Amino acid sequence: MGIAENIARVKEQIDAAARRAERNPDQITLVAVTKTVPPQPIREAYAAGIRWFGENRVQEFAAKVDAIRDLNHARWHMIGHLQSNKANRAVELFDAVDSVDSLGLARKLNLAATGLSQKLPVLIEINIAGEASKSGLGPDSSEFNDLVTAAPELASLDFQGLMAVPPYSEDSEDSRPYFRKMRELFHEIGHRKLPSIAMNVLSMGMSHDFQVALEEGATCVRLGTAIFGKRPPVGSNR
Repeated sequence: MGIAENIARVKEQIDAAARRAERNPDQITLVAVTKTVPPQPIREAYAAGIRWFGENRVQEFAAKVDAIRDLNHARWHMIGHLQSNKANRAVELFDAVDSVDSLGLARKLNLAATGLSQKLPVLIEINIAGEASKSGLGPDSSEFNDLVTAAPELASLDFQGLMAVPPYSEDSEDSRPYFRKMRELFHEIGHRKLPSIAMNVLSMGMSHDFQVALEEGATCVRLGTAIFGKRPPVGSNR
């Protein structure tokens, strides 16, 4: 199937998962992950109605941004690990950063975003399973509490919610406990009514487990393979 057909199928699956959880499908945001995806398929996704896109690397997006700059209503999110020394370039390129994983990075983004016409939307990345191979803050860590406490001082950032990537499993049900923990954390922080942190976005769920994520409360899912198909390995000439 083509990209438009893939998107139509995904939207049907989102609709069904949301309704199983007695949620409004219109309140779910679909982010098309365009890591390693060249401009033409991105254009096809845009033509099929996608407006939110996610990129993993600053350098890769910088190399193709000129070829898709005319997609006027597209919103570009940085969803991969962002090094602090690339904060300035990220603010230049992206409409939002969904992977803030340290107070140091948040401060760099805040400085880079100073002077923008509006605050830079950001999500705090949570390492929900404590995996050494992944970025993100432990939900009970002092670093997470430090970032939450400092948020009101970061006046150029709009803290909108949380993002997480649970351990990969072929069985999507294996992700459910992690998604449930994220939902509980999301609501717990929301109930604190902390200044400058609006718990409006819970970004979790990818191509292999997004339906479970939606059943557990995700407001945003990030799909690459389900839309664009399997991609060649990094470094491949295909």
